[in-house]
Amino acid sequence: MSSPHLGLHTVFGLLLFAVHLVVMARAITRPDRTPAARAAWVLVIAFLPLLGVVAYLLLGETSIGRERIRRLQAAEARTSRLDEAAYAPAALDPQAAVLFDFCRSINQFPPVSGNRIALLGDPDAPPSRPEVNSDLAIDSLIQDIEQARDHVHICFYIWLDDGNGGKVADAVVAAARRGVQCRIMVDALGSRAFIHGPRWQQLREAGVKLVATLNDIPRLGHLAIGRLDLRNHRKIAVIDNRIAYCGSQNCADPAFAVQAKYAPWVDIFLRCEGPVVRQAQYLFVCTWIAETGEPLEGLPGAAPTPESFEPGCVAQMYGTGPTTPGNAMSNSFVGGIYAAREELLITTPYFAPDEAVLRALSAAPHRGVRTTVIFPERNNSWLVGSTCRSCYMDLLSSGIAIYEYPLGLLHTKSMTIDGQIALVGSANMDRRSMQLNFENNLLIADEQVTAAVRARQLGYLAVSRLVERDTVLSWPFHTRLVQNAAGMMAPVL
Repeated sequence: MSSPHLGLHTVFGLLLFAVHLVVMARAITRPDRTPAARAAWVLVIAFLPLLGVVAYLLLGETSIGRERIRRLQAAEARTSRLDEAAYAPAALDPQAAVLFDFCRSINQFPPVSGNRIALLGDPDAPPSRPEVNSDLAIDSLIQDIEQARDHVHICFYIWLDDGNGGKVADAVVAAARRGVQCRIMVDALGSRAFIHGPRWQQLREAGVKLVATLNDIPRLGHLAIGRLDLRNHRKIAVIDNRIAYCGSQNCADPAFAVQAKYAPWVDIFLRCEGPVVRQAQYLFVCTWIAETGEPLEGLPGAAPTPESFEPGCVAQMYGTGPTTPGNAMSNSFVGGIYAAREELLITTPYFAPDEAVLRALSAAPHRGVRTTVIFPERNNSWLVGSTCRSCYMDLLSSGIAIYEYPLGLLHTKSMTIDGQIALVGSANMDRRSMQLNFENNLLIADEQVTAAVRARQLGYLAVSRLVERDTVLSWPFHTRLVQNAAGMMAPVL
């Protein structure tokens, strides 16, 4: 005679098995997921009973909420991007044109000429003082806020109440008090301490409009279960529709008090004037509308038209996020890598590439391209650092030169191509930036601007340490085991 407890256990086991099958099926069939990510999730669900299901529910989906998606799509449809007829067409080398054409397909932003773009910082700053450039970049932003007459729009992933963060907040407060429309958008997770601190209240009392983005995910009550860690990782500032800032810089001191042991954080920030400012404005406004519902659709057209400079450089902004179809950010990196004919120089703090990026990068030396990548020697994410180093042997075997920067957290996200094209922005070469976060990058075709970015990269290179093949081969078995295990989980994370 069978025990009733045995019957209950059997029913529970069958139910649990069914749940696992359903979740596996969802992991396999969800759109815009790479085969590697599907395989990794199936392994997690299969080999971690129940825990794998919970992990998928919390980390496996990328919904930012149906209502937010509806507002974002509506804002993108209604908001003016750029009247191309008002500006001179961009003359591009065929090598660059293919890359710009692809990036245009992401947001429909055309490459526009007549821009004036400056790399902020001191080109003569000693390599031992990388924090100088970040401080000078923030000082430039403050000066422009102080001259604002119509509006100040700022979006940062991280805003800290420290020296630089406090100075920018004070400048925004002063602008709001003299009648400038000020809108501040920060990420709810990245800037959580700032949001709950006195500066946030100070800004609100001065009349600044404030938004903490993505602060309601997942909404379990509305069954919008998904990743807990979807983030707005963008760094954008737009002032009077005349000036825009973009790059890797957060609104904080290089000492970065919340993770001081990795300091200084070494960043890059660009100041832009010209038609490309309108594209940065569009990215800010659409996200603002999606978060707040405030009807700003007419603002980019109603504000002063960006001035066109002659001569000026060709530039193009693009932004991606969890609502962007396909693998647009990954494809933009792949396009940049394949555009190189002679030299490719890349810096990124977080390297957890998908197969397409890794293949493109590994193929570059075989095409005769001198390929160099610079990573931070110490990474504030142990998991990403381990994943990055799991790729070292593949990269070295392909003929890529790998350097590690020892003087802080090299946070600069940059790529220069043949001394002709520069790519700078908020996106890392990791799966978070390529598939999960809201990101913004700036693509530039100009020898002078690219030379400035390349010089900054060479400054990093001058103090970095070359990673030798023999060094990687000498890593003990347990080190390689951990690194490769982390690499296997990269599609999940």
